[in-house]
Amino acid sequence: MKNRKIPLNLNCGLDLVGEVLYGKWKMRLLWFIKQGHKRPSELQRQIPDASRRVLNVQLKELEDHALISKVVYPVVPPKVEYSLTEFGESLIPVIGAIGEWGDRNEARLRSLILAKPVLDGEA
Repeated sequence: MKNRKIPLNLNCGLDLVGEVLYGKWKMRLLWFIKQGHKRPSELQRQIPDASRRVLNVQLKELEDHALISKVVYPVVPPKVEYSLTEFGESLIPVIGAIGEWGDRNEARLRSLILAKPVLDGEA
């Protein structure tokens, strides 16, 4: 188990969801797996800005939280596929709603994000 800088706070549903979905690529991974992109290489092509290592870590966390399942086929080279669990499927409408909200507010969000000043130490 990794050491945490900030102690867990699981006092409400938002805390629980944040703990499970925290990670830049997790919602997109779930969305792409739902769309049929099941192999790690397919997911990497869908999210080229993410490193393979980060995707693997976030896939492992999604698996640990029972949102996806992993099948390793006994072939050479090894073949791995991910699929949503029933629990993971239940998140898809929520992720869809968040995406629609982002689409409806794209211009405003984009201007707010791009207007954010760069703080010392950020690159």
